[in-house]
Amino acid sequence: MQARLLLVCLGGLLLLGAGAQAADKAAIDKKVAVALSTFREQSSAARLMDKAAGALVFPDVVELSFGIGGEYGEGALLIDGKPEAYYSTAGASLGVQVGAQYKAQVILFMTDAALQDFRKSRGWKAGVDGSIALAKRGADGAIDTNTLKAPIIGFVFSNRGFMYNLSLDGSRITPIER
Repeated sequence: MQARLLLVCLGGLLLLGAGAQAADKAAIDKKVAVALSTFREQSSAARLMDKAAGALVFPDVVELSFGIGGEYGEGALLIDGKPEAYYSTAGASLGVQVGAQYKAQVILFMTDAALQDFRKSRGWKAGVDGSIALAKRGADGAIDTNTLKAPIIGFVFSNRGFMYNLSLDGSRITPIER
């Protein structure tokens, strides 16, 4: 029974992931622009993009889980507001989680050193190769000031489904040719 459920979940993720996969650079760039517009509307912390050395934007990350989960999405690394390279993010997880969702992720590299370390890697793993301070709003709606001092800051937004788990740790980010 568990094996069958695992196969159903993974099969569903593959189908959703295939639908989320962008056809070309232009399609990714368009989705990135929409995600950044939404990010700027939803968070005053988006102003940090002006200070960041680079921004990695995944506009449509598909996450599906039922005890065992996975996610996939494609996006672009922006430097000075222009796409410089394209990446995919993928991850798997175990735990108390049920649901499916599309979400957008923005990872800001606040220092040149953090950006260069990321760009040198061929398969960067969040939380292992780089510690990401995941931005969370407090009761007053503001983001913790310690988070704002981190060299890498991550944002997850535009949830259009139900998911118990929000995290970037464990996601593997790899360059893709587009």
